[in-house]
Amino acid sequence: NPNLIIVTDDVYGTFVDGFRTLAADLPRNTLLVYSYSKHYGATGHRLGVIGLDRDNVIDDLIAALPSQEKARLAKRYGGLTPEPESIRFIDRLVADSRQVALDHTAGLGPPQQVQMVLFSLFALLPEGKAYKAKVQGIVRQRLDLLLEGSGMKIADDPGRAGYYVELDLLAEAERAAGKDFATFLEKNHEPTEPLFRLAERTGVVLLNGGGFDGPEWSVRVSLANLDDLDYLKIGHHLRLLFDDYRAEWEATLTS
Repeated sequence: NPNLIIVTDDVYGTFVDGFRTLAADLPRNTLLVYSYSKHYGATGHRLGVIGLDRDNVIDDLIAALPSQEKARLAKRYGGLTPEPESIRFIDRLVADSRQVALDHTAGLGPPQQVQMVLFSLFALLPEGKAYKAKVQGIVRQRLDLLLEGSGMKIADDPGRAGYYVELDLLAEAERAAGKDFATFLEKNHEPTEPLFRLAERTGVVLLNGGGFDGPEWSVRVSLANLDDLDYLKIGHHLRLLFDDYRAEWEATLTS
C-alpha cells in the first residue's frame, strides 16, 4: 500500500542498542514521534517533536481530495493564509493543536527550543554517547536487581528498552510450580488483586501490565525513577507475595 500512513513512537529508541527508526527506511509514509523526556530525565519540560519528511504521502492525499472536502479544509484554515490549500500537513497539525484560531500561540517558546537544540547537539558528542551508554546501563542494572529480588525469569530480548518491564505472574507461576498453580491463580483471583495486596502490605504501588498491552496477569515496573536497591526490595516484596499465593494453593492440595 503506497499510501500507508505509519505513526512510529520512538521515545524509547535511545535505550535500545542498534535501534533504527521506521522513518529512516519509509520516510514518505512515516510520522515520527519523539520526546527528550525519557532519555534526558526532563519529563517536566514537555520537550517533544513530530517529524515528517517534506516529501510525504499525507500531503499528496490532501492534494488529491475531492473539491467538496478541499472547500471544507479551506474554510477551516482560511484564517491562517489567503492560500489555505498550500498549507502542509505538518503546519495543519500545529494549527489544530491550538484549535486553529489560536495558531499564533502554538509551538515551543525560545527557552524550550534552545534546550532541545542543546540536547540534540550533546547527543552527537562523545560525552553524549557516553551518557547514552550510562543510562542504558542504569536501567539494565535495575532490571537485574528486580529479577534477583523476585527470583523471576524473563526471556532474553535484544530489543528490550528496559525503561519499563512487565513481569507476567501467571507465566512465572507455571514456570515455578507448574500449570496447576497457574490455573489455581486464574480461577481464584483477579489479575489486579496482587497489586492491591502488594500496596496494602508494603506500600509498593505497581500498575497492571494489561493496560499497556502486556499480559493480563503482568505487573508493570518503571526502572527509571527509584534508587537501584529499591528495585531489589520491590523484587523481594513480589517474591513474598508470590510465596503466599503458592502456600495458599499448596494448602488446597493437602486439605
